[in-house]
Amino acid sequence: MSALPSGGSYLLPFILLAPLLAMFIIVFLPKEETKTIKIVAALGTFTSMVLSLYAFFAYNQAAGGMQFTLTIPWVPDLGVNLAFGVDGISLPMLLLTNLIGFSSIYASWNMEKRAKEFFALLLILITGVMGTFIARDLFIFFLFYEIVVIPIYIMVIIWGSTKRVSKEYAGMKLTIYLLIGSAFLLVGMVALYLAAAKQGHPTFMFDQLAARQNLYSAPFQKVAFGLMLFGFGSLISMFPFHSWSPDGYAGAPTAVSMIHAGVLKKIGGYGLIRLGIYVLPIGAKYWAPVIAVLAIANVLYAAFIALAQKDLKYVIGYSSVSHMGYVLIAIAALNPTAVGGAVAMMFAHGVMSALFFSMIGFIYEKTHTRNIPDLGGLAHQMPRLATGFIIAGMASLGLPSTINFISEFTIFMGTIKALPVQAILGIAGIIFTAVYTLRVIANVMFGPRRSEWDHLKDIKGAELVPLVVLGFVIFATGIFPNILFGLVNTGVTSSGLAKVLETVSQAKMGGLF
Repeated sequence: MSALPSGGSYLLPFILLAPLLAMFIIVFLPKEETKTIKIVAALGTFTSMVLSLYAFFAYNQAAGGMQFTLTIPWVPDLGVNLAFGVDGISLPMLLLTNLIGFSSIYASWNMEKRAKEFFALLLILITGVMGTFIARDLFIFFLFYEIVVIPIYIMVIIWGSTKRVSKEYAGMKLTIYLLIGSAFLLVGMVALYLAAAKQGHPTFMFDQLAARQNLYSAPFQKVAFGLMLFGFGSLISMFPFHSWSPDGYAGAPTAVSMIHAGVLKKIGGYGLIRLGIYVLPIGAKYWAPVIAVLAIANVLYAAFIALAQKDLKYVIGYSSVSHMGYVLIAIAALNPTAVGGAVAMMFAHGVMSALFFSMIGFIYEKTHTRNIPDLGGLAHQMPRLATGFIIAGMASLGLPSTINFISEFTIFMGTIKALPVQAILGIAGIIFTAVYTLRVIANVMFGPRRSEWDHLKDIKGAELVPLVVLGFVIFATGIFPNILFGLVNTGVTSSGLAKVLETVSQAKMGGLF
């Protein structure tokens, strides 16, 4: 399918509105009809997933650039447009959102407590995340980002679990960090708009802002990127703004943990690439050394903390913080290979972490504990659940034939010349990842059969959907990586990002002012 003219494609709005339509149907269903509510939610997310798969494979890689675009003036006086479109960078994130969104419905299939409200809020959350990846207007991007915050807070404090921290504490901490980050983003967004307006072109459109990057002074870019870095860095759990993330995972219900780890964090990495590097390249180069240092703190510090955890969700929570360090290292390297690897790594980590949290959710639902010393030998009673847990673990440590392996390899290939010390330290971080991952698998799934768990029932029926869908994606894209990398490489080159990276690599940095 060739690129469609502005205003010519309604595919993306259909993808966006399918879960929202399902949510409105659920609102009018009786709360007692829990099975119908779940089926409607599943159909809404299934529709979006199928349409996203169509867009993924119909995207014209030869033409590149933004495709399936739609632009409708919304507030013309302010230059705000309902502008949607996807390229090789945003389309994998859209597909990732819908793969995880669909799987999260089935990971919550046994939800009975206020199911009507739960699935309605979950569909709003999925819609908000999708909107951030298909928006081509900065104002619309920010609007969808704000939509994400509200349902997360409500879902954590109502359906979350209370173990190491209370769900109220986890929900409030998560929300405060996200709102503080969004406040810095808002200041940076307004600054960009005013800078464009000063040149006589008031606009929020990403491509138009990027086209005028030469009109933004170096000091302005450095300050504006710093604001973006704080906002998006908090979202991607960049050290030292990461502590909300493991607590948020631990307190959240399974579906929210899957979306939180799988795609919510990726908005931070996506924003740093799409808005930070693409629109403010001089600012990106100025802050790159800081990002590189903090990224290594992410990789090593979070991996060490994961080694000491006894709660399954905290292990994977700190593991997620550590893995996001690889994305930040790639962004700091500022070269096309590394940035392409960062996009692929976000996709790979999203699928892996969502599968991990779905399996942990089933373990907690059946055993009522996430404490690792209390578990052991569960593979005897639940071999299918153990299979999903092991697949996620192997992907986490970057086993060849999983998409995580080739993503990490690409990142290191891209960073080894630009940031050799960070690349070597990052590679060392893989060792710690292997240690805590293998130890968790051994302590939870293997060992002698424990009679106190003989009453457990293995996952079956709808519960198998996350394992089948996400496990298939991990191996399909790992064995045939060009399915993903062909599109990602097109996005890096055809969007003009590669040219921006080449230009900024030759720029010389002065002081802030």
